[in-house]
Amino acid sequence: MNGNKLLLDTNIILYLLNGEETLIEILQGKKVFISFITELELYSFKELNEVDKIKIDSVLSQCTIIDINAGIKSNTINIRRQNKTKLPDSIIAGTSLYMGIPLISSDNGFNKIQNLDLVFYQK
Repeated sequence: MNGNKLLLDTNIILYLLNGEETLIEILQGKKVFISFITELELYSFKELNEVDKIKIDSVLSQCTIIDINAGIKSNTINIRRQNKTKLPDSIIAGTSLYMGIPLISSDNGFNKIQNLDLVFYQK
């Protein structure tokens, strides 16, 4: 892994919310970031209740949330045009590339994105 910084995909946050112990060990001592897209995805689940919201708040308080900017937009457009990935995944990958840090995900779709430093996590 490149340094001690990681961008977490939404599925990684979901695993953390479900108490995935191996992930907790992997992330120990790391500076963790998420895209604003992950924040939107987590808080927009239809079945979200107050207990879930509190859990999400707790996990996200340990993360730095990265908003969109011109560099991320440019990366997103290029990724989407070259790979035909979904917009949210393109934004997350574009954020990782912009920041120059690895993305940790269990989504195989990220494998096709060139120059993306992907840490593939299997449960």
